[in-house]
Amino acid sequence: MAHQMKTFESGAALAAGLADAVASALSAAIARSGEATLAVSGGSTPKAFFEALSTRALDWAKVKVTLVDERFVPEDNPRSNHLLVKTHLLKNAAEAAEFVPLYRPEATIEVAAKTASGIVPGMTKPFDVAILGMGTDGHTASFFPGGDHLDAALDLKQPRRVMTMEAPGAGEARLTLSFSALHDAGLLVVHIEGAEKKAVLDKALAGTDEAEMPIRAVLERAQTATDIYWAP
Repeated sequence: MAHQMKTFESGAALAAGLADAVASALSAAIARSGEATLAVSGGSTPKAFFEALSTRALDWAKVKVTLVDERFVPEDNPRSNHLLVKTHLLKNAAEAAEFVPLYRPEATIEVAAKTASGIVPGMTKPFDVAILGMGTDGHTASFFPGGDHLDAALDLKQPRRVMTMEAPGAGEARLTLSFSALHDAGLLVVHIEGAEKKAVLDKALAGTDEAEMPIRAVLERAQTATDIYWAP
């Protein structure tokens, strides 16, 4: 599937532009079906985008927000993506949104993944919006090179679900949406910033080995055309 680059002069301009695009897509989904779903990623890159999106005027009470991936840690852990979203997105106008976390306080991560699969929006029909990041190793979501369930995570024939993932570069064990749950989002975005990430993206676009750089699966096999939002 095709992808297109949207380049902004600064991180602030990117945050504002992406917030406008996401708000527009969510509003259109609400007008169309009475509700909207949004899956977002963690890390430091989306903070400014979250802050901008939190102020956008739309019927947030009809929006369900979840995460693309999460570490198997409680909400109050400093490395929790839930905490990141709660701090930077679920406030201002967006405080009215319903947040559905991936982390569940189960005895094992496998049980948590199964529980989340039955609750998280996007498991029965495509997300209206999904925002992905990208690591310097070419991972996206928790599709890490060397991940123990990478092949299954990237297999579009697998059911839409929350999966577990462990990998050398992942740190904590992870919960992640499968590629089958992300590839057909109404608006699918890869959000990156800085020269280093642009170089990683260029390398990904120049090759084909998805196991080496899993972001290639998104760029080449997503059903939805992918918008790449980048600022220097």
